[in-house]
Amino acid sequence: MFPQIITYLLTLINYQEQVIRTLLTLLIGKSMFEKPKETPVNKPYRKLQVDDLPIIEKPEQCKVCTCLFNAKSRYHKELILKCPHCSKSLEKIKERKDFNVFKCKNNDCSYYKNKVNGMSQKEKKQFKKDPQAFKMRYIYREFHIDFQPLSKDSPEKPKVDLSRIYVSSHTLGLILTYHVNYGLSARKTAALMKDVHGIAISHQTILNYEKSVAVTLKPYVDSYPYELSDQFCGDETYIRVNGRWHYLFFFFDAVKKIILSYPVSPNRDTVSAIRAIDEVLVKMKEIPEDLTFIVDGNPIYLLAQHDISFDVKQVIGLTNEDPVSTEYRPLKQIIERLNRTFKGNYRSTHGFGSEQGSVAFVILFVAYFNFLRPHSALDGKVPVVNPELEKIANMPARWTKLIDLAQQWIVEQTA
Repeated sequence: MFPQIITYLLTLINYQEQVIRTLLTLLIGKSMFEKPKETPVNKPYRKLQVDDLPIIEKPEQCKVCTCLFNAKSRYHKELILKCPHCSKSLEKIKERKDFNVFKCKNNDCSYYKNKVNGMSQKEKKQFKKDPQAFKMRYIYREFHIDFQPLSKDSPEKPKVDLSRIYVSSHTLGLILTYHVNYGLSARKTAALMKDVHGIAISHQTILNYEKSVAVTLKPYVDSYPYELSDQFCGDETYIRVNGRWHYLFFFFDAVKKIILSYPVSPNRDTVSAIRAIDEVLVKMKEIPEDLTFIVDGNPIYLLAQHDISFDVKQVIGLTNEDPVSTEYRPLKQIIERLNRTFKGNYRSTHGFGSEQGSVAFVILFVAYFNFLRPHSALDGKVPVVNPELEKIANMPARWTKLIDLAQQWIVEQTA
């Protein structure tokens, strides 16, 4: 009698346990009772996939400055000239051997009024006397870059084309400086642009600009011919994407202070580790025979070895319990310091609303870290010294020049 009752009760308890598991799974959305896999799974190796380059067009166009057009006269005979602000037609006010100077016919055009009618009396006299000389003076005073449009055949289609944005290149550089360099959120950046600079712009427009700039900069950042050392370390950190945790894999040249790999993945698995290491390998001119990566105790990096032979040194825990951890702890601390630097810029975002937004922010952070951010360990120099960026005095202009360099590189590769 009693054994039968005990057997019945055990069966009933097991059934109730299954019901509880099912209800919790339905409520939470995932099972809480699966035991974590403690042994690494040998997954098949996936080859590195490279995104296609965006295609940038280089249409012939006039050089515009304050509604005045400067171009060869034979070129203008084939075009209908319009004001870039109000789309009204232009009239010729000066004709020379090599140049024709035009102005907007619309006297109510705010752009024309601010730039021409809003001059001082001395400037007005100079403009009437010699428009061409005044125009050249204005070009000298304003840093200006004409961004190039993406082709219709481009595989990358951001919401905003940089060649069609309504703000100046200097304003775009200011936005990137506040948002990326100083880690301000898109809303705070929009408020700062309004309160300090008097430029009304929405936070969503700033996010759209961020994605468009990231599309242009990514091929340049990934394909730049970096001069590398022989000390590489890697680690993963957490970021919030669409309400869920994602993983950002950083691989870093510990000597040159250059970020070499930065994939974002929803999974902390071997495939993501393989992709991160592959992005480092493709940046090497030659694979060293004694290539070594310093990582943490996560077993996914051990399974990433395949055709190319390299060594993985794992620094485990927070204390040096073994000789490997004792020897390579300084390199592990360097990559942890990089994670903290990124988190300092990322924290104000409170997470990302989409995977595309998270990737765009990471691309801009890497471009800033490698090309624009001075590093104390390098005596105040940036990790990648580019003479064209070094001679520019202010950060907004450096951002616009970096975009220009990236566009030039893409044109050369897709020509």
